[in-house]
Amino acid sequence: MKRPFVRRALAGMAITLLVLAGCARPDSDAGAATASAPITPALIPAPTTLQVGEGSFVINAGTRVSATGDAATRVAGQFAAYLQSAGGPALAITDADGKNGIRFVLETGDVAAASPEAYTLDITPDGVTVKARDERGLFYGAVTLWQLATQGDKGGVTLPALNIEDAPRFAWRGFMLDPARHFQTVDEVKKIIDAMAVHKLNTLHWHLTDDQGWRIEIKQYPKLTEIGGCRVPAGDGGKDPKTGEPRPYCGFYTQDQIRDVVKYAAERYITVVPEINVPGHATAAIAAYPELGSTDTPLVPSSEWGVFPNLVNVEEPTIAFFENVLGEVVQLFPGTYVHIGGDEAVKDQWEASAREQARMRQVGAKTEMDLQGYLVERLEKYLAGHGKRLIGWDEILEAKLPPEATVMSWRGIEGGLKAARQGHDVVMSPSNKTYLDYLQTASPNEPPGRPALITLQDVYAFEPVPPELEESQRHHILGLQANLWTEHTRTFARLQHNAFPRLAAVAETGWTPAAKKDFADFTRRLPTQLKRYDAIGLGYAKTPFEAMIATEDDRKGGTVKVTLSNPLGYPMHYTTDGSEPTPTSKAFASPLDLKLPVTVRAAAFAEGRALAPAATFELTPAALLTRTDEAMAVCPDAGRLLLRLEDDGPAEGERAIFNATIFYPCWQWNQADLDGIASIKVRAGRIPYYFQLAHDEPHRTFEPAKSPLGELEILGGGCKGHTLASVPLPAAPGADGFLDLEAPLPAGTAGRQDLCVRFTGDTRPQMWVLDRITLQPR
Repeated sequence: MKRPFVRRALAGMAITLLVLAGCARPDSDAGAATASAPITPALIPAPTTLQVGEGSFVINAGTRVSATGDAATRVAGQFAAYLQSAGGPALAITDADGKNGIRFVLETGDVAAASPEAYTLDITPDGVTVKARDERGLFYGAVTLWQLATQGDKGGVTLPALNIEDAPRFAWRGFMLDPARHFQTVDEVKKIIDAMAVHKLNTLHWHLTDDQGWRIEIKQYPKLTEIGGCRVPAGDGGKDPKTGEPRPYCGFYTQDQIRDVVKYAAERYITVVPEINVPGHATAAIAAYPELGSTDTPLVPSSEWGVFPNLVNVEEPTIAFFENVLGEVVQLFPGTYVHIGGDEAVKDQWEASAREQARMRQVGAKTEMDLQGYLVERLEKYLAGHGKRLIGWDEILEAKLPPEATVMSWRGIEGGLKAARQGHDVVMSPSNKTYLDYLQTASPNEPPGRPALITLQDVYAFEPVPPELEESQRHHILGLQANLWTEHTRTFARLQHNAFPRLAAVAETGWTPAAKKDFADFTRRLPTQLKRYDAIGLGYAKTPFEAMIATEDDRKGGTVKVTLSNPLGYPMHYTTDGSEPTPTSKAFASPLDLKLPVTVRAAAFAEGRALAPAATFELTPAALLTRTDEAMAVCPDAGRLLLRLEDDGPAEGERAIFNATIFYPCWQWNQADLDGIASIKVRAGRIPYYFQLAHDEPHRTFEPAKSPLGELEILGGGCKGHTLASVPLPAAPGADGFLDLEAPLPAGTAGRQDLCVRFTGDTRPQMWVLDRITLQPR
């Protein structure tokens, strides 16, 4: 099913990092002597120290790039390629050290004396020098120089004289990519790596296995990808539209592709950390090799989301199986760490299994969590024997943990605190601050995800080192990581939308000294970063830069009070005559009292340009009588878990999106004006209920149906109020996938009251979801 789709398509990302520089440079006369005035540095992440000097340096076709030695020459070549590939001058690279050029210098000496990622950048009227003790630092200096050279509009490149002394705050500056739920191609993974590199992020956590898919080729166990690499999506998305036959969703990376990605990342100074999840999130593995499981029930890779009961067993053949898997994994990933998951391992199957209970006694485990700890200990020992360190989600702390194990704290920061105090290294990754599958604004143009907001402000404000952590243990905080789970991220365009610009905030927290972080200054620099995104084709979210509207209408008076806003507080300019807003249009300062009908167009501006396309709001008496599901509230003390869900069809292309609370589906229009209203028209869709809730399943409730197929109910006074109307539901929606019902209101219904919309009957296997509600006048 499909409804009118107002969300904008997102642009694709540049193919390689080699196109990332000079994109804002002139096409023909790059770096001419008539270059513009020196730019004000707007770098993200902000450097440790930056001092502006006197004068400037102009990059032109005669500028030479010099370097000595293989490492420095590699970085110099990358920088020169950045400029040329974007239409800038073809800069000659030489080993001759002279003035009036750009020098890349790799210093000799005690590398341990400074961070291997540290660098200095000096710009004077006589030339530019990038200097570091390690190739990594030299590369980051080149990235900073690229940012300076690409932050302006088309015109000459005039760099201000300055000195930068820079080094990262944290050694682990990470981003997690999840191809297990929705798969990313090798080219798409490389595009993410490119974007990470220009943000000075250095760790890609690759979540390669889960209940929904096994995405890495293991030659000893081919069924892991033959069977575990395919699932049939729920509903219409899992059916061939022509034949009705199952339509599998498949994907995995061959070992050659893995090596290619790892090499590509290493060339950009990014380490790839693979994740092989045990004992939970293992349905795909057990479906491929049932002997790994703790149940006799046959399994298939799941088409549902949530927390599953399926655990691998902890018997010796299974441990040997995963040691063999890890044996192939460690040959593919040269980095220090291997992630073994360990999260959300519901122990019901182990509790019910006589074999696992016997295994507990055999290994001396007093609890099922101890049995998981035994598995972690065995895998840690195996990895250590191959020169690797084990890292896992913070649940691994619930049993005895080997001293060398590292903890990734996702259920808040408490696990990280506990781990650091026990002497374990920690990566902070709390779900309420760094999960990028949560929506970033309240805009109706957000894609599917978890509507609990994690705004750009929230991400930026996160501090990885808790103030209550003792000074003696703070060295255990390796850094931070943002995670992007892809249950609801079906396309790569949506993945980019979810990641950017919030990943820029993660990058600044990971790199910049805490005392220098300043969100107001970050938002001042952000519009320049958006120009870079535009130049490299990065499909960042426009929603944080949109104009948003709130209205309060007076139907009797034929007027409306309009409040405009921008999620980041950028200045708003608007028109009321339908014309395109410009920087010279009226600035929004206070609510507008307007006569209906009226067309309001608005945009947020910075540096004299609109940060997103202008939003258009057609305000008419009829339009103000309709609200979509995005504009409805959640019923207090009933909705609990709100999700922004995508329809199950069509198989390809855009789909309808619905806000729905899966524990108790209900929608509320607070203080709806029912004066003169004769009936309520409801448009609804129906989607598969594809959630596994484990021990939260008893919290899922619904109103019992009073007739065989259930009812649409309209209540006044909120979802615990009185019934205003009840209309029987049909067996299925219409041919377009939607249902339109009209519910007459009792005579005398009037005044403002909270209107609740709900559908009775069990939400499994399918649930009705609200698309929009319209008040119908008498």
